[in-house]
Amino acid sequence: MPQETLTNKTIFSGIQPSGILHIGNYLGAIRQWIKLQQDNTTIFCIVDEHAITVPYDPKTLPDRVLDVAAAYIAAGIDPEKSIVFVQSNVAAHTELAWLLSTIAPYGQMSRMTQFKDKSKKLSSKDAISLALFSYPVLMAADILLYGTQVVPVGEDQKQHIELTRDIAEKFNSQFGETFILPEPYIPTDSARIMSLTDPAKKMSKSDAEKSYIALTDAPDVIRKKIAGAVTDTEAIFSFKKSGPAVKNLLAIYKAFSDKTEEEIEKQFDDATYKDFKSALAETVITTLEPFQKKYNEIRSEDTELRLILGKGGHRAQGIANAKLHEVKIKMGLV
Repeated sequence: MPQETLTNKTIFSGIQPSGILHIGNYLGAIRQWIKLQQDNTTIFCIVDEHAITVPYDPKTLPDRVLDVAAAYIAAGIDPEKSIVFVQSNVAAHTELAWLLSTIAPYGQMSRMTQFKDKSKKLSSKDAISLALFSYPVLMAADILLYGTQVVPVGEDQKQHIELTRDIAEKFNSQFGETFILPEPYIPTDSARIMSLTDPAKKMSKSDAEKSYIALTDAPDVIRKKIAGAVTDTEAIFSFKKSGPAVKNLLAIYKAFSDKTEEEIEKQFDDATYKDFKSALAETVITTLEPFQKKYNEIRSEDTELRLILGKGGHRAQGIANAKLHEVKIKMGLV
């Protein structure tokens, strides 16, 4: 879906509080959300019920939720323009997920690639929960509750939107017109940031700490991680000719510097890896500095943050409960 058409749309997206947010979360998702909230109805969720589908620490989860909320706001999500809330505070999400699971096709669910990928990372088959298998239905409920028209996603999430559309179509056919069919939105200018240690893998907060740059990393930590990032054999800085490791670092530099590919290639034409990595680290540090200052201010005041999430949850509940009631009527449950 082209970006110019995204006005007067209802948009939903969310991030799991399963670890520290990193630059991939910001460049691939949050930065796009900030633009989208200007001319659309935007709903941004902290999807904590998705975070508990794999082993986690219940003692740290509440702080993780507040960390993500603070990151949203510090990055530029405006709670006055957008609804910002915590998934578990709106019970309609899990109730609708159960209702939708009665029509979700098992065969299609068993083909979901993210389930297969996440299952492989767990220590044993006993650690694979039913919730991990069925969480795409909860994701469908998240989206469908709000009359969502557009879902900003990465390429790896398109399969989930296709499943959501299929479930919505099946429900509409079986029980009557109820759900809008959402469209995936993958902006052409969003950067897909890969791991610093393995450029074949997407940057992930669940991997080793040296593989990602957290939005809250101190300057010396950022310098150390970038200095240790894998590179290619030859120091060629080209968006077309370099290998995947250097292309990833170039993509990060481009995203944070706002320079063109031609300007960057010219700037580092005769540079060494040390020169390039040093320049990249300082660019990332300088760009993140205002975010980190604001984040620390917001995060230090839990009361205000909880009030924002409470107000967002109240607004979300009004929309979600109305849709859930309509669904229950259609299904003969009211």
